[in-house]
Amino acid sequence: MRPVDPTNLTSQSDLFRNRLENIISLEHPLVKLTEAIDWEALEREFGQFYVEEIGRPGIPIRVMAGLHYLKHLYNESDERVVEKYVENPYWQYFCGREYFEHELPCHPTALVKWRKRVGSKGIEKMFAETVMTAKRTRQLKPQEMERVNVDTTVQEKAIAFPTDARLYHKARRALVRAAKGAKIELRQSYERVGKQTLDKQARYAAAGQMKRAVKSTKKLKTILGRVIRDVERKCQDPNGRLKKVLAIARRIYEQQRHDSHKIYSVHADEVECIAKGKAHKKYEFGCKVSAVTTSKQCWIVGIEAIHGRPYDGATLKGAISQMERLSGVKPKEVFVDRGYRGSVHHPEGVDVYISGRRGLSPSLKKHLRRRSAIEPVFGHTKADHRMDRNYLLGQEGDRINALLSACGWNLRKLWRIFFLFIFEKVLLVRMDQDSVDSAWQMTSSPLSMKPDFA
Repeated sequence: MRPVDPTNLTSQSDLFRNRLENIISLEHPLVKLTEAIDWEALEREFGQFYVEEIGRPGIPIRVMAGLHYLKHLYNESDERVVEKYVENPYWQYFCGREYFEHELPCHPTALVKWRKRVGSKGIEKMFAETVMTAKRTRQLKPQEMERVNVDTTVQEKAIAFPTDARLYHKARRALVRAAKGAKIELRQSYERVGKQTLDKQARYAAAGQMKRAVKSTKKLKTILGRVIRDVERKCQDPNGRLKKVLAIARRIYEQQRHDSHKIYSVHADEVECIAKGKAHKKYEFGCKVSAVTTSKQCWIVGIEAIHGRPYDGATLKGAISQMERLSGVKPKEVFVDRGYRGSVHHPEGVDVYISGRRGLSPSLKKHLRRRSAIEPVFGHTKADHRMDRNYLLGQEGDRINALLSACGWNLRKLWRIFFLFIFEKVLLVRMDQDSVDSAWQMTSSPLSMKPDFA
């Protein structure tokens, strides 16, 4: 059911309560940020995901959208953002509350269900609103978006480093649980033997006894094969979760060292192994993320999680089209690194400049050197806005987390702008007050008083 307008739920007891405007400072950067966002547009966009007069009233849309903004603005989890909401009146004002509340706004799992409800398309609307807010406040001008930087990075998934022994063990455990859920009585679950064999394999590998470690790994694979065949004999036509887990276990059992499209995690089978050429991290397990930032101030105006390990140049058209769709501006000049070589993938009507290109004017050389400014943007979105390790489920979770991380980056830039504006105003007031105090001291000090001989 559609959420009920909270302004219509006021009671007579609210007359004796202090409003949040009387508790907080209206000059706070978060308050200024609250006033800059068009919350009514978000409520109109997300209203289509609710039905009329079925079920209990939903949680207000502004509360759910505000909690997600705050989560990625301050790098909090679902549980922590709900807990801190009760402690912070500025967060409650940001979420549209009129009076200070002492109860949790919702259960943390409600955030998970809301993300599933709106999907990546709805979260994309939230990201577009941060771009439009920057444009409305004149911090992001249309002519600035005509020159952008584009690059890709890896958004890692919350999985352990994959090894054959651990994958065999986890696949067997998941298959045994799924079989029990389908009420299939297995000949043997190998729960005790499998755990002991995995411990032995880890100890042998740590001690450098690789022959014994390989022997233990083979035993774990043999055990997994026995369980797979036992389930297939006793269930000829599996369905539901058992069918999915059985297919994953079969792929793990059959995959070889040099196969492509391997499975690296049982609970996240969409994870891909990506090599970006980093010295400290040869392989990363997750998905690619393509981002578009403005060349001068590094606003994120386009971001998308991409699966299938595509060539970087093949992602350029999609990145530019997403930016044009969300911001309404098509860039004229795009600056990329050498991973985007190949004019076949370059969009039409856009000048693409690749690092290392010669024969450019001094102005274009300057902007091409500016291309590397996108790298610290990736670093901050990972370290400060939850893109370093994605905990959301599936490919849809990859897209949602990347978009929300970009929301956190843009909101943090707006927050800093409002903070610096307030800081400069306070500094000017203090400077004026100091000048008045110094003038008053000069006129009131005994040394400045001249004797009157008249």
